[in-house]
Amino acid sequence: MNQHEFWQIIDSVHSDSGGDMDRKCELLKSQLSKLPKQDIRDFIGHFDSADASAYTWSLWGAAYVMCGGCSDDSFSDFRSTLISHGSDIYKRALADPESLAELEFKSQDDISYEGFQYVHLEVEEEVFGEIQPKSNNFPSDPSGSEWDEDDLEKLYPKLSAKYSQNNIEVRPPSTKPWWKFW
Repeated sequence: MNQHEFWQIIDSVHSDSGGDMDRKCELLKSQLSKLPKQDIRDFIGHFDSADASAYTWSLWGAAYVMCGGCSDDSFSDFRSTLISHGSDIYKRALADPESLAELEFKSQDDISYEGFQYVHLEVEEEVFGEIQPKSNNFPSDPSGSEWDEDDLEKLYPKLSAKYSQNNIEVRPPSTKPWWKFW
């Protein structure tokens, strides 16, 4: 399986799912289960490569804005979710993370969905009886320039405008009765 065939599977799964992440997982598992063993191995290699390429400070900043904060685990979920949207969206986001402001998600959880990155591993274990360790080619640190949290609104104005509700400051409840606010 080459990279083009990898993206054909991802694009097909995304298109057929209607954007539903649970459905994407079901469809991907179904498609991978039909592949020859070597194609499954190749798919995993292409997925890992796409994941590593998306391990950038600029995408982490976008994820941070969109999610109202983003741990390293959440960023892993975000990258796999990004991959699940297909080659065009993935490539545009790598070139310009602000392009993600054009996407609509069914729920906040669908921005950083935990699960898509495990589907190929589940198939790998079912087909081969074990999961192979990831290659050592995954970078130890994100590529690009690290950002400061205070600069994210300036760095990502479109995403900040769209997802500002995710960054609402949590205040302790008021002891003042509700009718006294009017």
